[in-house]
Amino acid sequence: MSGTIRTYPIVQVTVSARDSADDKRLQAILAEVASQNLTVSIYTEPTGNSHSIEGKSQSHLQWICEQFREKYHLPINVGKFKAVLLETIREAVEAEGKYIRQIGGIGNYGHCKLRVDPNKFGEGCQFASAVRDDVLPHEHVDAIRRGVEQTILVCVRPGRHLVDLKVTVIDGSYHAEDSNPTAFEIAGTITFQNALKIASTVLLEPVMAVEIDVPEDFVTAVENQIHGHRGRIERVSAENGRSEITAIVPLAELLLPSSRELAEFPAHFHGYEPISDDGNSSENGAGVTANKPDSPRYRKGSEAVRPDSEEG
Repeated sequence: MSGTIRTYPIVQVTVSARDSADDKRLQAILAEVASQNLTVSIYTEPTGNSHSIEGKSQSHLQWICEQFREKYHLPINVGKFKAVLLETIREAVEAEGKYIRQIGGIGNYGHCKLRVDPNKFGEGCQFASAVRDDVLPHEHVDAIRRGVEQTILVCVRPGRHLVDLKVTVIDGSYHAEDSNPTAFEIAGTITFQNALKIASTVLLEPVMAVEIDVPEDFVTAVENQIHGHRGRIERVSAENGRSEITAIVPLAELLLPSSRELAEFPAHFHGYEPISDDGNSSENGAGVTANKPDSPRYRKGSEAVRPDSEEG
């Protein structure tokens, strides 16, 4: 967890080896791809042979998939390209949690109280402590941090990321004999999970700025198609019998077969916007409440960034 300003992946695709016996080789190639492309992330499902590749460009991910066949001569199955959603919180919450167990006659005690605040977009997830060492020794605060970080990794899964929040330890207690780092790591996990349950969360989706140049007679049809794909018109200008339309359209819509004509026009990443209660992307909307993942399913690989306009 750090304060580094960062960007997030916007598109993901799932791949698997056509022959399950080639899965280990596929994983090795994915690791090589991730080390050579700092603009992609790899997520592997521990219980299966399915792997997700995330990045900032559909064309870049398509190129990577082609490399499996052309460079590595490994036949793979490629799933549908999907937009990556971000999940964040809208307002600060506080939560408290304890872990108290007797295991083999040995006591385990951990107790902390956390405040979780929203961060500005792109500031990432941060951790801080506002308690004195005599309230919670440094090693216990460190253990709480590890518990919080592990919980965030659990929330990270292909197609969704928990982002842009600050977690602060504001209180806690310990026992000189029964407290240990493991107990506080579990207490940190429990407390952060409690905070997420009561937090007002929102789902954000990537939206694209699409630049459309058509004859004036086609403007109405194009506008209807934009609105039919949850888009909005930003600007329309006409000259010499042609019209230029700038529209903001959710990436998820542009990846649908029904929007193939729209997707043929130049587009660049515009940003992330909340998905409103009616299912539409809204620049100023409150956004729809996000569901929490039930259990850890994926482990995280390398980082991913890059807009479609910077393919390569």
